[in-house]
Amino acid sequence: MDLIIQGIQGLFSNPINIMYFLAALFGGLFFGAVPGISVVTLGAIILPFTAYLDTSQALMIYGVMYCSGTFGGAVMAILFNIPGAAENAPPALGGSPLTKKGKAGLAIGTAVSCSAIGGILSCVGMMLGTDAIARWAIRSFGPPEMFAVIFCGCAVAATVGASSTLKGWISLFIGLLLSTVGQDPVGGISRYTFGVVGLSSGISFIPLLLGFFSITEVLSNAGKSVCFKPEVPKVQIEFPSLSLFWKQRFNVLRSSFVGFFCGLLPGLGATLAAFLSYSEARRWSKNPENFGKGEISGVVASETGNNAATGGAMIPMLALGLPGGSTTALMLSVFMLHGLEPGPLIMVEQEGMVWSVFTSMLLANCCILFLGYVTMRIVVNLLRIPNNYLMPIVFVLATIGAYALRNSTFDVVIMLAAGIAGFFLRRRGYSPASIVLGSILGSLGESALAKSMQLSTYDWTIFFSRPFAAFFMISGIIAILLTIWRGIREVVQRRNADLPQ
Repeated sequence: MDLIIQGIQGLFSNPINIMYFLAALFGGLFFGAVPGISVVTLGAIILPFTAYLDTSQALMIYGVMYCSGTFGGAVMAILFNIPGAAENAPPALGGSPLTKKGKAGLAIGTAVSCSAIGGILSCVGMMLGTDAIARWAIRSFGPPEMFAVIFCGCAVAATVGASSTLKGWISLFIGLLLSTVGQDPVGGISRYTFGVVGLSSGISFIPLLLGFFSITEVLSNAGKSVCFKPEVPKVQIEFPSLSLFWKQRFNVLRSSFVGFFCGLLPGLGATLAAFLSYSEARRWSKNPENFGKGEISGVVASETGNNAATGGAMIPMLALGLPGGSTTALMLSVFMLHGLEPGPLIMVEQEGMVWSVFTSMLLANCCILFLGYVTMRIVVNLLRIPNNYLMPIVFVLATIGAYALRNSTFDVVIMLAAGIAGFFLRRRGYSPASIVLGSILGSLGESALAKSMQLSTYDWTIFFSRPFAAFFMISGIIAILLTIWRGIREVVQRRNADLPQ
């Protein structure tokens, strides 16, 4: 409790912190709600500018955006049946039919309430679990364990956002290959520079993030000849009654647990949490046939689950230095930008900073209740902004951000190249998110691998002779075998579908 109070005091003792908190709250909501862009887009744009902030301020901004942005996508899903992100697809299944029945206010009110509940419960779990896991990791984790965790994370996250298993793995390997450009961390040998001076220090992760997330979104939306101009409905938020909440109590608790657990697993996160929570609610429902036809239980489950994943995803990122998705990868980039390394020691060396982030995320989830009620009409009307005005702004801000960090035009070139490549790769079903995760985890994994080899005098069995390292290595191998099996099934199903009947 003392740490929470200290975090609140640290947040509200400085008016600048309050300004950043509110800006992140509204920015996450807006970017989460507008189709074609996301919180990741906003996070990639502002990442270079966080170099001029304190680390605690930068992490607080991303934590708050993470919470409010996850809820923001539900607005479009419920009102217009257009999910702002993949994790908002299940709320569309439950909320859009309610809108057609004239119950949009109840659907939005339920989404607001359940988002807040799921987020608050996940923050409590995050506060209780991160320190324990970090202290356990201090005693048990070394370079071999760190490499094993990264190996397992890559194996699990390989297919995130890809249209097929093979394309997911190709995306990951592209990211790993990009991480090797520059100097070898052990011998200092230049690799894959092709005589280009700008590549001698490696490819900075910031232009890559801006390119694959921001520029790719701009190019994807530029190809749409018709701007989305929704007919804005009149929405009066109607919060669910206490009796409705009592009927849904087991649904809320179950979805919170499912979402938090999914957040703990690298590469799964809010998307799987929303779908799994929705399917579990349907499985346990007395009227499963009503799901997809305006069943409020679907909104409760999916919005509780995807927001509960936010707190869970922070634990492996902070305690182990392993990002579970695009947003936490951006937060890991903040650490790297400020010369810090997340991991077991972060809870000891930077305890005050970590708890300020925890507190800000908890307050952000509490504010969702009031934020949703007060700003819903404003947000709905902001959706009138056509993409032909919005996308140029995103492009300009991304370009400024890529140049400003190191005053380098080469970084702008890298950003544009990554954006163009990401545009064509996404159209072909490849995953820009897996590429970015691979580029970030690749550099960390290579360093851990080099240290492990030096520690064991180049004996590979060190990864299987230490219990925790062996556990994660075997888990990663199993994940790889499962993805191979899934890939074979996909090929067989496609061939069977192509055969004449």
